Amino acid sequence: MPIVYICIGIALLLLLMVVFKLNAFISLIIVGLLVGIMEGMTPAEAMTSVTNGLGGTLGGLALVIGFGGMLGKLMADSGGAQRIATTLIRVFGRNRVQFAAVLTAIIVGIALFFETGVVVLIPLVFVIAAEASVPILYIGMPVIAALITMHGFVPPHPGPTAVAGIFHANLGVTLLYGIIIAIPAVILSGPMYTRLFKKEDLEVEIPKGLFTPKHFEEDEMPGFGISVFTALIPIILIAFQAVVEIAMPKSSLVPTAQFLGNPGVALLIAVIVAIFTFGLNRGKKMSELMNSVSESVASIAMILLIIGGGGAFKQVLIDSHVDKYVANLMEGSSMSPLLLAWLIAAILRVVLGSATVAGMTAAGIAAPLVAATHVSPELMVLATGAGSMTFSHVNDAGFWIYKEFFNLTIGKTIKTWSVMVTIASLVGLAGVLIINALIS
Repeated sequence: MPIVYICIGIALLLLLMVVFKLNAFISLIIVGLLVGIMEGMTPAEAMTSVTNGLGGTLGGLALVIGFGGMLGKLMADSGGAQRIATTLIRVFGRNRVQFAAVLTAIIVGIALFFETGVVVLIPLVFVIAAEASVPILYIGMPVIAALITMHGFVPPHPGPTAVAGIFHANLGVTLLYGIIIAIPAVILSGPMYTRLFKKEDLEVEIPKGLFTPKHFEEDEMPGFGISVFTALIPIILIAFQAVVEIAMPKSSLVPTAQFLGNPGVALLIAVIVAIFTFGLNRGKKMSELMNSVSESVASIAMILLIIGGGGAFKQVLIDSHVDKYVANLMEGSSMSPLLLAWLIAAILRVVLGSATVAGMTAAGIAAPLVAATHVSPELMVLATGAGSMTFSHVNDAGFWIYKEFFNLTIGKTIKTWSVMVTIASLVGLAGVLIINALIS
């Protein structure tokens, strides 16, 4: 019955949003409460779960998306994003601009969490698409594919790092295997998948206030070096934290690195620097810069609420212990440990929406199999990570981040985002099985 209730909830959510055109945030809260009550919670417990999910999701994302939106707006309004875009187009050529964007996203994705990477790169996606005269999703889908794949496969991202701890896997080997597997996953789920769409299917209308399509003259734009440096500040600081924690875990530098590498702090520092590099140093007044900041916050207010609503729905599913129900169904299976880890994580991902919970639960169930079968613990980490990326839909905050930033319908989001992450998941599983065959 728990699975049936979830299916009813998802069907109701689609009915409210697609048929009755009800606002996504309102729909998510209503459905979250109803599913919680159907799963056996009291109305008060369901409301507590919704509140905790909303707060827990926004607590981690409000600073990231808020400061990320400010940084992106300052970069776009100053011409910094256009400078980066025009330089990439000139170096790689218009025919290979998609490759340039994907390469940028892979590098960014190694250091940044998915949500942080999205808000940092979205303005760049819009400008590259405008400068190269290509549809926005032609650039956007491969960039998002790179960010989510690196987030799911590569330490020091929290999911694979936490799962590696459960399996007692070597982080260095996991990182190496993860990058090897992530590259074909990104190529097939991003650039190759976009080729299956008609040009008009990849066109989207940019949300108002998120990006202003203004063309800057050469002397109006900041230099390429300072533009890239300002955009990369969050990446540099977060990468600094990762390097210190891995290379010098007992150093007195760790607390400082953890503070500077916190995504919210890193983006705040980047915004402060951007106010100087993109504004004051170029003769702009503080009032003009703060207008850009205010416009950026206004444009992402509803995005934040909708993402929080997705987190509320997810928390109801977690608090009603659906994950334990699925785990009990899968225990005792004689399947290959790699396939089993992937399958458990995939089912939990579809049911719960949380990639982290899906990965951690699957790892807890499959962990004893490592010693019993002598399978590579590093490959178990990656199989679990691949499974936890499968078919993200309406109960996942990532689904709503992608949908709202690209201003898509639910149907188009499923056709692009949900299928894209599933392709990456399946390619990841195939890569795990191939490496396992080679090293066995």
